[in-house]
This record gives sequence, C-alpha cells and structure tokens, in this order.
Amino acid sequence: MSRKQMLALAGAVTFVCLLTVFGVTLAQSRPLDLATVTNSLGVSLAPFAAGLNQPVAIAFTRAPGDTRMFVVERAGIIRIVQADGTLLPKPFLDISSTVDWQPYEEMGLLGLAFDPNYAANGDFYVYYTGPRPAGGDNLQLSRFHVSADPNVAEPTETSLLTIVHPDSVSHNGGELQFGPDGYLYVGIGDGGIKGDPANNAQHQDRLLGKLLRLDVSGVPTYTIPLSNPYVTIPNSRGEIWAMGLRNPWRFSFDRATGDLYIADVGNESWEEVDFQPASSHGKENYGWPCYEAFAQTNHSGCLPRSAFVFPIAAYSHNGSAAAVIGGYVYRGSQYPSLYGYYYYADHENGTFWAMSACTRQVASLGRLANDPSTFGEGVGGQLYVASFSDGVIYKLVGPTGPLPPPLQTPYYLPVIQNGSLCK
Repeated sequence: MSRKQMLALAGAVTFVCLLTVFGVTLAQSRPLDLATVTNSLGVSLAPFAAGLNQPVAIAFTRAPGDTRMFVVERAGIIRIVQADGTLLPKPFLDISSTVDWQPYEEMGLLGLAFDPNYAANGDFYVYYTGPRPAGGDNLQLSRFHVSADPNVAEPTETSLLTIVHPDSVSHNGGELQFGPDGYLYVGIGDGGIKGDPANNAQHQDRLLGKLLRLDVSGVPTYTIPLSNPYVTIPNSRGEIWAMGLRNPWRFSFDRATGDLYIADVGNESWEEVDFQPASSHGKENYGWPCYEAFAQTNHSGCLPRSAFVFPIAAYSHNGSAAAVIGGYVYRGSQYPSLYGYYYYADHENGTFWAMSACTRQVASLGRLANDPSTFGEGVGGQLYVASFSDGVIYKLVGPTGPLPPPLQTPYYLPVIQNGSLCK
C-alpha cells in the first residue's frame, strides 16, 4: 500500500471515530486530516452581564471609542450594557407594542445591525415579526435613528421591506449583518411549514429561504446592488444573494478574511454550518429542502446533487440537539489559544464547538451554557454569548499567554486561502 493510500485510509478511520465521539460530520468532498482539535484551547464562559429578558441578539456600533453592547430582547426592546457589564435601566429602543412575540421563541424582535457609518448618520436596522390584519405574521426590516441622547433612539420607524410569512411561528430567520462590502445581509427563513412543501427556498422569485444583500446607504429604503447574482435573471428577485436555506438564524463574517459562516437550523435530524468564501459572487444554493446537511430528503423535483453547496460542518440531533446557534471566528488578541476558531453552539443542549477556520477540524467543548441563543463580537474581537432563559451574557475566555504552535496537518487540501493566516 502506498503512503498516499495509507494516509487516505487513516483519514477515513479518523472520520468514523469522530462521528462516534462528537456526532460531527465534516465536508466529505475534500481530503482533510480529521484529527480533532483538543480542548487544550481551554475555552470557558465568564458571566459579563445579567438581568436581561430573553436576549436573542448582540450588536456593537463599531463607532470609534464606543464600547457599549446592545442586546436585543425578544419582546421588542433593545438594552445597553456598558463596558463594565452594567445594564442601563432605560431601553435604547422599545417597540414592544409593534412586535408580535408571543408565545413562541422564534417570534419577536430578532435582529439588529448598526450602519457602518453610524458615528456620522446614527442609523441602525432591526428585523422583527409583526402581525398582519388577516392573521399570521409579516417579517419586517426597518430603519431607526438615534436621538440627541446617544443612549436613546428616536421612536420613528422607516419600513424598508415587509415579507408575508405563511406560518406565524417558525423559521423566521432574523440575522442582520453588514458585510465587508458595506451592504446589508439579511437571513430569511423558508416560511415555517414543515419540510418547506411550497419549495420556497428553491424558488428564485421568492425571498423566503434566502440570504438577501441590500444597499441601504443614502436611500429612503434600499436599492439592489448590481453585482447581486439574480439581478438580470428573469422572474427572479434581485435581492437574493444565496438560497436553499431553512432557517439561517445566525450568520457572521470573519473580520480577518471576509469569509461568511451561515448556521442553518435543521429539520428533524441534522444541524449545519454553511460557508461562503470572501471571493464569492453569490448564487450559492445550500440545498434545503432537497438536503438536510448531507442527507437527501424525500422532497420531489430537486436539482442534481452537483447543484448544491454542502456544509463544512454538521451534527446530528442524537435525541438532544435541535438548533444550531452560529457564532464568530475569534480574531481577538486577549486569548491566543482561541484565535482562528469558529465557535458555535446548540440551543437545545448547550453544547459548544470550535472549528478551525483553516483546517475545518472540529472539537466539542462540552456543555457550557443553558439554551444559548446568540453570539456577539466586540470591538476588539472578543466574543460573547447569551443564555436565553437565564438572561445572562457570557464572555468566551481562555488561557492567556503566547500563541500556541500552529496545528500540523500532514494531509489536507486548504479550503480557505488566507495568506499568512493559514500557513
């Protein structure tokens, strides 16, 4: 047996062991050294702020010198946490009378993003579920503006986009992120009905089950970037950037590379993390409802397998996991051993994982928090996570000291070309 064959066999054996120990599946289409990252990373959570009511999103203005954390409470309130962890008593914004948030967790005020030019224009964007007269819900994207008091927003709302949602409860999406290109990215769920029987996520003329890319700068609502992939395709919505998503509850950009990580909440069996490189021109199709992670469903009328982009990581429910909560790649300097890993968790069982942004090696970090609902990235790259039921914000911490030696992987094909970051 040749050395290459021996390495391939060793990689296959390691892959099977990983499935058994961690319930993790890595992308099967590329040869990787699948030795796990050990928990020598030393990741733990330290309480940072408390007293919140069902926190579901964390955001920062990124304005120079602004260290405040903004926390979204599902009932329709945005709170401010100061740099020392103190929770200000007065809300930054209260639209609880507008938001439809009872009784299910997936409803409510779900997303918040500050304009990249917030220091000059004071604009920020929210995403929520709002009732409609005929029953059910609409998905609402709106703009608000800060008042003369930097800790209080003006109550005036500008509606940018309203999407009729077939089911008033589930799969609303909700993440808002400004990308490195300055455009606003919006995650939209598939419509909420089990299995997406209407095939919303695969229809180019519908916004459900998609990742949208909008230009919200200098206009009353938004314009569609001419570089969006469906702009010139007949019978398609130009807002669409990527498709085939079930419930992209949380996604994030790697601040060092511009790569995009999408945690798409699964159906009955699998949770997945999808990936879009910074060099992408959009148009990725992540497979739902034809595939749940790598598993083909019984959905009819699907494109061939080659038409879809499959996850870089996935894990099975195994009787306890149920909803992936996407995080960020740690690019801070305080905890060197955490550097270069993408952190994510499961809402149902509180398990956390770390995945190398270079090698895609994955390690289970164990159960660290009760029902984590969202991650946040601070101005210095520090990472935070919210516990939904406890109303606590935690900070991800690790051992201090010098950066450990890079992982040695004798046999893998790099997926990300990040210059010196992955050498």
